[in-house]
Amino acid sequence: MKGVILCAGNGTRMQPFSYTMPKTLLPVANRPLLDHCIRKMQAAGIEEIAVVINPAQKRLEDYVRAYQGAKLRLLYQKEPRGIAHALMAAKSFLRRSPFVLLLGDNLIAEPLSTMLGSFRGKEASVLLARVEKPQEYGIAEVEGERIVRLTEKPAQPKSDLAVIGAYAFRASIFEAIRRLQPSARGEYEITDAIQTLITDGRPVAFSVTQRPYFDVGTVPRWLAANRWMLEAEQGAAVQVGADTSLENVVLRGPVQIGDGCRLKDAVIGPYVSVQDQCELIDCRIEDSLVLQGARVAHVEVPMRRSILGARSRLEGRTAAAGESVELLIGDLSQVRWLTAGEERAKDGT
Repeated sequence: MKGVILCAGNGTRMQPFSYTMPKTLLPVANRPLLDHCIRKMQAAGIEEIAVVINPAQKRLEDYVRAYQGAKLRLLYQKEPRGIAHALMAAKSFLRRSPFVLLLGDNLIAEPLSTMLGSFRGKEASVLLARVEKPQEYGIAEVEGERIVRLTEKPAQPKSDLAVIGAYAFRASIFEAIRRLQPSARGEYEITDAIQTLITDGRPVAFSVTQRPYFDVGTVPRWLAANRWMLEAEQGAAVQVGADTSLENVVLRGPVQIGDGCRLKDAVIGPYVSVQDQCELIDCRIEDSLVLQGARVAHVEVPMRRSILGARSRLEGRTAAAGESVELLIGDLSQVRWLTAGEERAKDGT
């Protein structure tokens, strides 16, 4: 069995962070989303993996080419025309092999072995989860052990079982994709391709997960995924990387600190991941991500549910009683709060 991970999306809802970093390279617990997907496939025994990207995603291309520990093939989707269209880029790589398809911006706690167990003897298998707002998902109607109908974002859903971005297919899916017409939004939908298999009488199985999953397509979901992953991997533990210095620092786990960082007079955590080469001085941070090379200094107001971009700079903020702040600061950005005296000096008064 082979694997395909789709990473060609633009990630517009993750701006400003996706301006400078492809969405699937954004970190969760200090590892890129793509790395989590690769490890998920490896845990299921899948070693030959194709990663489909947009040709403009040079940083993603470099990451895949330099990746150690898995046999990766780099493939390209030249225009964003849907999941089924992106999958066609992998047809020659897959040949007649059965395969697992993952969306590169999804984190799924359920082992792939659950879905693969239902795949035996079927043309396809889909991982489902019960959701509160089925109108926002591709929804499956099931009978016994088979899916009988898939509907993309139905106005009047007939079930609450949503497709969550993990699939197993045989080569017959490519014939189904070849017969597709673009949807109303101009894309070739994978749900329509699976429905074609169902209409043709080909058995499509499913499994339902009770475990967490995250479509990391918005900043709040990114923060939620980071909280869950830190707790799932570490419990309440603290991890501190090599060559990192701590001086008068309180760490409230789960917390993950990268290599080469400097922390002084700070309270960090819970649920904070800090990447390499960061500097945190005289500050309080919880439930947040601090990306590569960021610097925070003399910010007394507690920061919560914040993301500080790579090599960003944040300085100078006193705090009133009970005050806190939520910040989203893009890569290479600089923010400095000035006191009244500093303002007067800058104005020349």
